[in-house]
Amino acid sequence: MNIHNQARKKSPRIVCIGMPVRDLIFRVPEVPARGQKEYASEFVEVAGGNSPNAAISISRLGGRVLLSGPIGGALAASNATIEDQFRSEGIDTSGLVVVNDVVTPISSVLIDPSGERTIATFRDPKLWTVALPPSDTLLADCDAILIESRCAEFGTDVCAEAHRRGIPVVVDGDRMMSMREGLLQVSSHIIFSAEALHATAGESDDVTALRKIAKVTPALLGVTSGSKGVIWLDQQGEPKQMPAFPVHTVDTLGAGDAFHGAFTLAIAEGLALEAAMRFASATAALKCTRFGGAFGSPQRIEVEEFLSSNPVEAMV
Repeated sequence: MNIHNQARKKSPRIVCIGMPVRDLIFRVPEVPARGQKEYASEFVEVAGGNSPNAAISISRLGGRVLLSGPIGGALAASNATIEDQFRSEGIDTSGLVVVNDVVTPISSVLIDPSGERTIATFRDPKLWTVALPPSDTLLADCDAILIESRCAEFGTDVCAEAHRRGIPVVVDGDRMMSMREGLLQVSSHIIFSAEALHATAGESDDVTALRKIAKVTPALLGVTSGSKGVIWLDQQGEPKQMPAFPVHTVDTLGAGDAFHGAFTLAIAEGLALEAAMRFASATAALKCTRFGGAFGSPQRIEVEEFLSSNPVEAMV
């Protein structure tokens, strides 16, 4: 029995803090130029959002998930469908909080033939006024938290309490963070997108940016760069890199979220850091081979079989 099967017996419970999104996904022959039209060859409407997408991956990989964050009120007729889709994946949605008089965030997503996505998203500013359920409720039987960096305004307090209790807090750094952001102080791991890393640090080089942010946070820091793989700093502050698995890419939407979800679950299961990075990279790679956003995320057995036939090592 391999290490992943042994870890799965624990069935960790992960709290995902984020904003559910209504994703309208179009497959197009090319992204239209300004003022032009393009006809889609395929369309799907699914629930999405960074942490919600990660929640789907976690559940499919064998973890238990509680999803918490703001969702629109009566103006959002799609809410019931969104929650039904999450529940059909085995996700506990009791942590979602209705914010009245706003619509649930909505994204229009264009997927080109290379699998790259172009996104326009609307999020009502009122969503950031949400008050999450009490920390004791969210942290009951909690093995790790995954939070979107954009949710720091309403999610930092519960993350601080998790930090106090010794519960890992993984941050999806998907947008610019302040170098004085409180979430930096209560996180155990922060994995940035390249764009968000560079904007946060004010540096264009990945390693230079990571080292700059390392001066203001005790968290382990890393950055994902799509086909370039993932780079992180080890305990001595030296960079480690793991190349991405080569796959035929169909749809990159939700791939970063799949990485964060798999990584958080692996950390909760007690996997070593390099093994967690490899597990997350494999999950993201498999997701890229399938259309439909996070609903293209793989099952645990698929990831394990993929890993057994695709060895890859971290490098300096």
